[in-house]
Amino acid sequence: MKSKEPISLKERHQRRTTFLSHIKGGVAVLFSAPHLIRNNDVHHAYRQDSNFFYLTGLEEPESACIFDPQSKKPFTLFVEPRDKVKELWEGRMLGLEGAREKLGADTALSSKDSNVFDEAVIEALQKADRLYYRVGVNPLQDQRMFFLMARAAKKLGRTGRSLWTICDPSEVLGEMRLIKTSSEITCLQVAANITAQAHTEAMRYCKPGMYEFELEAALFHSFRAAGAGRLGYGSIVASGENACVLHYVNNDRKMTEKDLILIDAGAEFEYYTADITRCFPVGNRFSPEQREVYQSVLLAQKECVAMARPGRTLKEIHSHAVEVLTEELKRLKVLKGTTASLIKSEAYRPYYPHGTGHWLGMDVHDLGRYYEETYSNSRKLKAGMVFTIEPGLYFGADSKAPAKLKGIGVRIEDDILITEKGHQVLTSAVPKEVEEIESLRG
Repeated sequence: MKSKEPISLKERHQRRTTFLSHIKGGVAVLFSAPHLIRNNDVHHAYRQDSNFFYLTGLEEPESACIFDPQSKKPFTLFVEPRDKVKELWEGRMLGLEGAREKLGADTALSSKDSNVFDEAVIEALQKADRLYYRVGVNPLQDQRMFFLMARAAKKLGRTGRSLWTICDPSEVLGEMRLIKTSSEITCLQVAANITAQAHTEAMRYCKPGMYEFELEAALFHSFRAAGAGRLGYGSIVASGENACVLHYVNNDRKMTEKDLILIDAGAEFEYYTADITRCFPVGNRFSPEQREVYQSVLLAQKECVAMARPGRTLKEIHSHAVEVLTEELKRLKVLKGTTASLIKSEAYRPYYPHGTGHWLGMDVHDLGRYYEETYSNSRKLKAGMVFTIEPGLYFGADSKAPAKLKGIGVRIEDDILITEKGHQVLTSAVPKEVEEIESLRG
């Protein structure tokens, strides 16, 4: 499956132009993601750093780029030159010519020659008043950049110049990535469709006696067969009490007919990921207790989705989820007291310990500030923002819930696009009503 409108060279050029306008007076240096060793001399499958790919479109490791608004050629890309021996083992490389012709680099230089990169950074710094570079990702790169700043300051002579102020480019790029273009929305919708289909097939495929990893394998097969590039994140396939572990990834338990299973899994398409969570019985029907908890979470989820529109905030949506779920915890005889006092004391937190949503895009927990000027001022939703809505209730074996509820964990998650007049549920194709799910299971 291919998107109708993949990210074009023109759109990527526009991203760079916007980025350069935001860092005017400064210079930005970004590095590609490292190629990580899995074991001995075997590497993990490579996935480029999201910010680096967002601006460059380059998927190769051992690369870097400089963005210099003060230069007539502001976009310099450092890539490995083509190497016939390496291509024999690992596949065709882009090379310097490809970096210019296919990615639109103003200047393409070899990343093999460290002196070339060092001199380019030093030259760019001498014309800049600050450096956009993300500290803390790679300590060796940090040392290198600090050393280059010291060399650049020394080259300026007796000017009294101190080291440059360092700004994290992720703050600028996060705000750029927060409002999706039509091309990005198309990619997200394709990822959502692939993921929804896989979740629906998992509901049909699951049988008592299977292991969680069998469903995990079925999901991955469905993702790849439909054209997904990779998983958007590690799949959670959690049956029984495992569903009460929020980031459970072992996926190795044998499932029984009495279990409820929680699947949190998403496919990535052209670097954009979906994020869906669904729960369903391993047997044909929800037990009465499972149904009660599920309907409580579904009520909160549907009401929160209905709230999504321009002008609202994620904080308001989360507050409503807390209110509804606290009321439901009272109905389930888990909590006692007034709703207001239970919320104030956070009595609900052992059963609902996480937020109701997060930004979604190239990363499953995508970049972008959640607040305006202060942390007390949640930012208002605008058209083009994409986020999740995922309330849940979890009753682990050690919880103080009634015995009949222990071992039940439920989360229901959809991906929401804010439109000019309201919202669109990108993941609406996967069932979540009890009757729909039981029909598939039956």
